[in-house]
Order: sequence, then C-alpha cells, then structure tokens
Amino acid sequence: MIGKVGKFFGEVRTELQKATWPWDPKERGFKKFKQLTDSTVVVLIATVLLGAYVALSDFFLLYLMRALTVGV
Repeated sequence: MIGKVGKFFGEVRTELQKATWPWDPKERGFKKFKQLTDSTVVVLIATVLLGAYVALSDFFLLYLMRALTVGV
C-alpha cells in the first residue's frame, strides 16, 4: 500500500515537471508572474462583460414580458 502511494506521488512529480507554468523562472520579483497576471486580468474583464450582458438581457426580457402580459 505504501509503495503504491509513493509510486503515485513520484509519477505526479514527474508529470508536474513536464508541465509548462505561466511564469518565467528566470525573472525575479513581480515580473516573474507577468503572464499569470495578464491572463487573470483578461479573465476578470471577460467575466464582468459577460455578467453585464446577461444582466442587461435579463432586464430587457423582464420588461418585454411585463409589457406583453400586463401592459405598459
């Protein structure tokens, strides 16, 4: 049992070493994470824009359905 767990973690370590990470290991300080922070900003902006689109669509459909069923 312990041998299988050790083998598993050894394989995990090997696979993680093969992965490409979103930062440059040669850089120092905050510059090291430039790609990571840029990608995070893109995701946050996309999330806000998608949320605004869904909210505006919801309000538009709400008023449309209210106008069709109740009248203005």
